[in-house]
Amino acid sequence: MKKILTVVVLFAALMTAVPAKAEVKFGLKGGLNLTSMSLDANAISKSNQAGFFIGPTVKFTLPIVGLGFDASALYDQRKAEVDDTSIKQQSIQIPINLRYGIGLGSTASIYFFAGPQFGFNVGDKDIKTDVGNWTFKSSNISANVGLGLMLLGHLQVFANYNFGLGKSGELTENTVPNQIKENGKLNAWQIGVAYFF
Repeated sequence: MKKILTVVVLFAALMTAVPAKAEVKFGLKGGLNLTSMSLDANAISKSNQAGFFIGPTVKFTLPIVGLGFDASALYDQRKAEVDDTSIKQQSIQIPINLRYGIGLGSTASIYFFAGPQFGFNVGDKDIKTDVGNWTFKSSNISANVGLGLMLLGHLQVFANYNFGLGKSGELTENTVPNQIKENGKLNAWQIGVAYFF
């Protein structure tokens, strides 16, 4: 809860620091996660699965040509299969991306973006699998790198890669005679759309 409050205060401070001439647009964002799970060891069978994300978003265009940033509060669901057991993460993700666009003004533009993403687990924290127990962290930090297309000043189509800057969770294998702990990450390719009002 303390971390969520810190992120909200940081976001509010960013909004008040935006110059008065900046353009602010609110919208809705949604899309598809193509999750890639990585573990310390290669002995465990794992495969990728699809998930989704959806939530409100805000975009700031600064008076500097092409420069701006966006922030969102997204419900995010990711899945991966570990030895025939589905591991599902449900979280609130708050990406804050710096963006740079080039194009034909409000008709169409291509933009590039990158920035940190703060995640807070809201689903099951512990999941039992055939090989052991998977435990999600309560919060995590990841980063986004991507590109998109803005059309008519309202519709945005984008693709990006979201990669963990730390572990997403930990798998404790129940092997005899010792328990083995492995760190894991849920990275994802993301494709999505946003509409700004």
